[in-house]
Amino acid sequence: MTLSGPRPEWLTFDCYGTLIQWDEGLMAAIETILSDEVATVDPAAFIATFDGHEHALEAERPHRSFRAVSALALEKTMAAFGLRFDAADAEILTGSIGRMPPFPEVVETLRRLKEAGFKLAIISNTDDAIIAGNVSQLGGVIDRVITAEQAGAYKPTAQIFQHAWDSLGISRDALVHICASPHLDLVAARDLGFRTIWIDRGTGRKPPSDYRPEARVPSLDHVPGLLRAAGWMT
Repeated sequence: MTLSGPRPEWLTFDCYGTLIQWDEGLMAAIETILSDEVATVDPAAFIATFDGHEHALEAERPHRSFRAVSALALEKTMAAFGLRFDAADAEILTGSIGRMPPFPEVVETLRRLKEAGFKLAIISNTDDAIIAGNVSQLGGVIDRVITAEQAGAYKPTAQIFQHAWDSLGISRDALVHICASPHLDLVAARDLGFRTIWIDRGTGRKPPSDYRPEARVPSLDHVPGLLRAAGWMT
């Protein structure tokens, strides 16, 4: 799989799972919430159940804030595992999200991409206040942050991506989107026709069977090599 077409002006990124350690941070928050009960919960099953509820809630109308979505998804997930939910649990989760750190290679790789002349933006299914803490950890190189709160819609809908492109003043051909989420970002890429690099971090999440990203790598630090091979970066 290789990149082709015009050199992108912008590189856009999914945030959680791509730049920020979402699964790891989620389980750390869950361990705090569940305390002694955590030993009875399969982490992979809990995350998969939470993901399912989260994405279903994001698709509902009217639009909910991500703070509300994550709280309700957590309540539904804990109920599915026979666990007691308290409103304070949701505050533990949402309070932890902005403190979730980047993957080890992310800050240096973003700096290299910025120095190569690319503009960098994040398109994320979150609220402005929640993501601010994550962006502050990324080395000051992110030019724009576009959230579901701003767009009034969540990925994989066209609405959030069109809002992002309008905000950046570009067409879909002027960017490459870099993401780890096949069930959100790659579904949108299939439907909307923009170029993608899939960061497959080995979570077991798979792209739709009828779509192949332009490139697939195991971590963000492989991206500069892809861009050099395409003739977009020296």
